[in-house]
Amino acid sequence: MCHPNTERLIDYWQSRALDGAPPPRTSISPADFADLLPQVVMLGRVCSGIYPIRLAGALIGELHQRDLRQQNALSLFGAQDRMDLQTALEMARRRPEPIVVTAKAHAEGVAIGMEILFAPLAGPENGPDRFLCLYQPLTLVARLKGQPLLSFSLVDIRKGGAANEAAPRLRLAAIDGRRIA
Repeated sequence: MCHPNTERLIDYWQSRALDGAPPPRTSISPADFADLLPQVVMLGRVCSGIYPIRLAGALIGELHQRDLRQQNALSLFGAQDRMDLQTALEMARRRPEPIVVTAKAHAEGVAIGMEILFAPLAGPENGPDRFLCLYQPLTLVARLKGQPLLSFSLVDIRKGGAANEAAPRLRLAAIDGRRIA
């Protein structure tokens, strides 16, 4: 179960999605979710592993206490979590469905819960080339006591939608304690 704001943006994304394809960027109107804009981030994709932040709402700037534009979004996560997030983002591009990341947002000596939505958007060329994102604090941001967010650590990555439900799941098999598949 996601935060109501996250659910709202997922529903909006799904209402604009085309049969098995993500919504075109041109079908997204920020005026439709104006009250969430301070929490919205738009990511680009240069190549697998490089997702520059194109736009960031006022809340994001306040939480990080700096301008994040052009920074690779993966660099906001700890090194041990980047590959998992990159894999999830690339999967979301191949089978266009939003993903929701539950994370701990770390400041000096304190962490707060955060939910981050990544919803792929199609550009004028082949396939998704942007992600519509939402930072949704799950804990009072006042706990940060004015300190900037330094990094995120992954707690969970959830994929939603029919495309992911129908996907085959990896299963491990063992014979006499030895993994074979």
